[in-house]
Amino acid sequence: MASPETGVLAARARALAVLRIRSSATAVALLPAAVAVVLFAGRATGHLGAGGGWDTARWAVSGLAVLVLLLAVLVAAVIARARPALSPSVPISEKSAPDLYRLVRDLAERLEVPAPSAIALTPDCDSWLEDRTHRAHGPPRAPEDRRAPQAPVLVIGSPFLWWMRVAELRALLAPVVAGTGPSANPDIAAARRFIRGLDAAVAVSARATGPLRGLPLRFAGRVARLLLRACRDHATIMERGVAAAASERAQGVDYGLRIVAQEQVGLAYAGWDRLLTRVALPAWRMGRWPSRLDAGVVSALTELSRRDRLAEGFASRLGERPACDLLEEPGAIDRAASLLAARLFHGGPAEPGPDWSPVGWNQYPEEVVDRKWRLEAARLHRVLDDLPATDLPAAGQGAGPAAGTATPAGAPAAAGTPRSYARTPARTAAGHRLPSRQATDHAPPGLAAPDGLTAAAAGPTLARVIDRLARDAHAGDLLAARLGAEIEREEREEAARQAARGAFAQDAAAGVAWGDGLAESGLPLFPLQPPRTGRELLADHVTAMVCCAAVDTAGAAPGLDWLDGPALLVDGARRADLGLPVLSLVDDGDAEPLRGWLTTIGVRPEKPVRLV
Repeated sequence: MASPETGVLAARARALAVLRIRSSATAVALLPAAVAVVLFAGRATGHLGAGGGWDTARWAVSGLAVLVLLLAVLVAAVIARARPALSPSVPISEKSAPDLYRLVRDLAERLEVPAPSAIALTPDCDSWLEDRTHRAHGPPRAPEDRRAPQAPVLVIGSPFLWWMRVAELRALLAPVVAGTGPSANPDIAAARRFIRGLDAAVAVSARATGPLRGLPLRFAGRVARLLLRACRDHATIMERGVAAAASERAQGVDYGLRIVAQEQVGLAYAGWDRLLTRVALPAWRMGRWPSRLDAGVVSALTELSRRDRLAEGFASRLGERPACDLLEEPGAIDRAASLLAARLFHGGPAEPGPDWSPVGWNQYPEEVVDRKWRLEAARLHRVLDDLPATDLPAAGQGAGPAAGTATPAGAPAAAGTPRSYARTPARTAAGHRLPSRQATDHAPPGLAAPDGLTAAAAGPTLARVIDRLARDAHAGDLLAARLGAEIEREEREEAARQAARGAFAQDAAAGVAWGDGLAESGLPLFPLQPPRTGRELLADHVTAMVCCAAVDTAGAAPGLDWLDGPALLVDGARRADLGLPVLSLVDDGDAEPLRGWLTTIGVRPEKPVRLV
């Protein structure tokens, strides 16, 4: 088995190759100046003749040297002033987590490597070391301290602290902390700083605007890209050597337990992804952010263990001491990490406010789920009101009972008679064109409006939605397109409000150092889901309307499923069989499956529902 020093030596060799590329670039910049010095020195010593040709060459080379030196100074200044991007994280002081710092230092002592200089948490299922020695990333250092190498910062995924036990976290962090040994090598550290500076310079040039400022920055960016391409292979192999050295050094520390901990990493990632996409995202879209996301991971993974036999036994570990006990105030840190997660994955404001308030898990069903359903139902009815009226299916052939003749209860309606949701003959006359809602509101006194429109004017009903989608083959496409346009408009308005609030100024006030090329490229940095299609939006809104009707007329209740998000509870149990009937109505115009589902639950679709 190779020793850790083997990997360090291989990484150092590649780091020297990177530094040679830097030296070569410097030499190229200085070459015209060196030639000019030689020409003038030769003229002064008499070794090079005087004359028109030599003088012209001297002044031409001197002009070229000045130009190249100016460009070199420009590129060097851009690289030196650019701030390397930082991973967004929540800093953890030693005062707020003394036990965690003690665990990391003991681990570094066992590995015989320098301890990390600080610890930070990030809302992600990963851990790494990050160099934050750039002067823009912290307070100014004393001149005597600038020569001393500074250890990198240990960044830990916040879900790990809540799901993993203390021993598992120590085993998981062992190869990460072991990376501080190679990081202390001066050549490797210098190569990393050079590459990070080039990367930051590229980011600065990418957002340059205006001819006066943009032209020099774009030139510096092209030079930085050229150098990055030259360093790419060497940097990749260097980092592989560092990782190999750290892994070899950590072999002797909790190796068996690390295998179990790696299994927990995959499980935590699955639970974290479901929690963000299914539970947190609906709240973020409504201006609320769950304040205990990391604690929710435990509930989500416990639920996954209950459902999935492959995860059996993982929940039995919960009796051991959780790693979050290493924090003095886990609730406050969870709140900060949850706010940062909303900032990264959704683009919310950096600080809470009237339109961006926290919500606890106990209040989630009422304040998020129920409100989400009613907002979507209201949006659906607004769009439905704006649709053009349509002709109902013709029923002249084989018309039903004459007007005023009651149909016996339980008797089937005549063939060809328009059917309402309740499987009774439609009360709107066959072939009668439904006027718009505005026309009904301004109808002359004594002129009765059609019964179907009277129900729409009396209040928003589920029956109105079902009848329109089932009768009109084009209603689904129109509703889907207009819902998409409505949501895009709302998102643009929200983005404008955030811009007016000065989001990046809030970041600076909160002490969040994003670095060049990170937050400025736009938020969210990591969108959780691709944009939903129009059909998906329509299905979500019809589902919300059904849930509102179930809550208002059948005694159902909004609930929270830790893996699937908003849930409809009927008699205290979750009903997860609503998706297929809704898709049958939205995609095929077939309302029968949904009608059967509503009859089973006892929902009365002709009753108006309460909207927000």
